[in-house]
Amino acid sequence: MFLTDDEKRMLDGGQGKVKQASMEYIVNYAEALGAERLCKVTKAQLFCGNHIYLDAIQEDSVEKLIAIMHFATEEPLEFDNDTACFSQFCSLRMDLHQWQAIGFTSHEARRNQAFLDIYRKAGIHMVGICASYLTGFLPIKGEHYVCTESHAIIYINSLWGGCCNADGIAAAFCSAMCGRTAYWGNHVPKQRKANMLVHVECPVETLYDWDSLGFALGKQCPANTIPALWVKNRETLDTDRLRSAFASMATTGGVELCHILGVTPEANDLAMAFGDRKAAREICITEKDISQVREFLCDAYRGDVDYIHLGCPHYSLEQIAAVARFLHGRKIKESVTLHIWTAPAIKFLADENGFTRIIHEAGGQLLTGSCALVSGKLPAGVRTIAFDAAKQANPQQSHFKGTVLYGSLHKCLNAAVTGKWGV
Repeated sequence: MFLTDDEKRMLDGGQGKVKQASMEYIVNYAEALGAERLCKVTKAQLFCGNHIYLDAIQEDSVEKLIAIMHFATEEPLEFDNDTACFSQFCSLRMDLHQWQAIGFTSHEARRNQAFLDIYRKAGIHMVGICASYLTGFLPIKGEHYVCTESHAIIYINSLWGGCCNADGIAAAFCSAMCGRTAYWGNHVPKQRKANMLVHVECPVETLYDWDSLGFALGKQCPANTIPALWVKNRETLDTDRLRSAFASMATTGGVELCHILGVTPEANDLAMAFGDRKAAREICITEKDISQVREFLCDAYRGDVDYIHLGCPHYSLEQIAAVARFLHGRKIKESVTLHIWTAPAIKFLADENGFTRIIHEAGGQLLTGSCALVSGKLPAGVRTIAFDAAKQANPQQSHFKGTVLYGSLHKCLNAAVTGKWGV
């Protein structure tokens, strides 16, 4: 594999241990993929903090855990502004200021902070958002980046033509430190062409519709599928609808790039979307597919609700505003816990606009940085939970022992106020 002189210096240790360990990982990874060279990475979104998967090895030392799990080395690493590109935290394990509200202990909070302190020292910005593009993480067409959030990869690759593969957590950390990744997959222009044509024959108007559509499509997309969607009513599209569609798509399929004909920059028409490829498959998404998604994700149930979770992906300011408008002058049922998840920076804006106060006065809570899926926490004693996002409802169908519900924002908020589902 070809390496530049600068890359060779990193690999030989001429730029320190952090970059050497990172470069060794990336070179080995690239060779395993069959890449002929590396490409420069300009942005990185990284899964920082004391996340659940780190329990895979029993290690008390935060420094050793980081070295082993993120850089594949037993040698301790000393960090000091080592990032080679703009880097920021992805979703965190917990809300850093309201961790008690979601059931974390002070020990867990301190350990989580120990991870974050090391990575801040390495030069990674503390942001704490899965929807990185909402806070300025905006790769342009052709820009190479790395990311550990599945839906954000689809969103940025598709909507702006950024270049990223679903490489995994360790590869992303190493790329952030050495500024390189394998020139392979979605980084190569000719490999970004569509290979499946999708006719969306059902009406998709609301955010709930697009969320269900993404789930239905993902189920029919094995790894390496690049669909091109033909949507009749493209005028209903906006950024919130698309990110919900891509989030649910990421939870059921292997999609990393999704063209929408006449909308996304690499798919003005069929010829541009497919290039010299022919569609290996051609499918239709119908109202029946959408109905089956909703039946699968929402238990047949009418009755009391204990917990309602909103914000996957993390809510935008306008989505928080919509919640505040609904709850203004209303009260959430005392028996119901309502959690709304967003990024710390967006919560600051919600605070300034008075939305947080309205939600709090109604009995809800605006939380930041995490979600039920990432934190692994649900309020104690809950028996019935409701989500407005397929990405949250899907794993809970197998993990949660009680009733799992999936519905629109309005249906979830109505349940929060009445305490009943289906009223």
